Amino acid sequence: MKSDAPTIEAIRALRESQAEAMRLTPVLRCAAIEQELGSNGTVWGKLEFLQRTGTFKARGALSNLHQLDEDQREAGVTAVSAGNHAIATAFAAQVVGTTAKVIMLGSANPFRVAVCRGYGAEVIIVDDVHEAFEVAERIEREEGRFFVHPFEGPAVATGTGTVGLEICEQVDDFDALIVPIGGGGLMGGVSNAVKQLRPDVEIIGVEPRGANSMHLSFAAGEPRSIDKVRTIADSLGAPFALPYSFELCRENVDRLVEVDDHALRTTMGFLFQRLKFAVEPACAASTAALLGPLRKDLAGKRVVLVFCGSNIDWATFSKQVLFED
Repeated sequence: MKSDAPTIEAIRALRESQAEAMRLTPVLRCAAIEQELGSNGTVWGKLEFLQRTGTFKARGALSNLHQLDEDQREAGVTAVSAGNHAIATAFAAQVVGTTAKVIMLGSANPFRVAVCRGYGAEVIIVDDVHEAFEVAERIEREEGRFFVHPFEGPAVATGTGTVGLEICEQVDDFDALIVPIGGGGLMGGVSNAVKQLRPDVEIIGVEPRGANSMHLSFAAGEPRSIDKVRTIADSLGAPFALPYSFELCRENVDRLVEVDDHALRTTMGFLFQRLKFAVEPACAASTAALLGPLRKDLAGKRVVLVFCGSNIDWATFSKQVLFED
C-alpha cells in the first residue's frame, strides 16, 4: 500500500465523524442490467447519486473542510468545477460554517450553477478550465481562502474511500468493481479502500474517450494532461492527472477501459427506460463499460457498478438521450 494512502481505520473514523452529514447510499441489485447481459452474472449498483448534493463529491469536500482551523474557516474556501465539485464545496462550507467562492466554466449546466448558489456560494464564471485554476490560485493568494481540490490529496481519498468501505460492507462477495474516472479522486479512494478489504477483487476504471488523461498517464508511467475536454461527460473532464491520485490509481486499479459519447447517451436512455434512473453522462459510464467493452470479460461474474452522480436537468438529459446538439 502507498505509504501515505489512507488506512481502512482512518476511512472508518471519517465515516463515523460524517455520519450526520453524509448518507449511507444504498446498493441495488440491477436485474435489468443482468437481463441485458444474459450471462447469468450478478450486478449490483452503488447508488451514489442519492448522496447529498447528488454525487459522491460531497464526501471528499467535507473531508477537506473538516480539517480547517478557525482562522481558515473565517477566511473561507474556493474551488474549481464544472459543477458537481462546486456544489459539494458549497454544501460542505454550509455544513462547517464557512463561506465558499467557486469558479465554474461558462459551459457549466445552468441547473448546477443555480444549485451551487442555492447552497450560498459566490459563483465566478470563466471560459475554460485552465483559466479557472488561475483564478482560484489568485483568490487563494489574495483572500487567503483554502483551495478545495476536486480530486487530489489524502483528504479526498479518505472521503471517497468511504464509498469503497460501504460497498464491501453492503455486498458480501463480488469479483469486479467498475468505477468512472475523471481526475482519479473517486477511483483513487475507492480502489485503495477495496484493495485493503478485498484484495482479489478486480478494479476497473472507465474514462470517456474525449477525456482520457488517466489512460495517457498509465501509458507514460507518470501524470499526463490533455489539451481539451471533448466529451458530454463533463463531470469526468479532468484536463490532467496529478501525482497523489495517479499513484493511488496505478497501485490499485487493475485496468482501464474507454467509452465514447454515443455509448454514454445510449446507456443514459437504457438506465432511464429500464431502471428509471435519470442520471448524468458520467454516471452512465460504469454501465456503458459493462454493456460494452467489458461484456465478454465479465460474463457470469459478480459485478458492482458505481453510479456516481445525477446533477442534470430534464432539458439537458432529454437532449443528450435524443442525440441532439
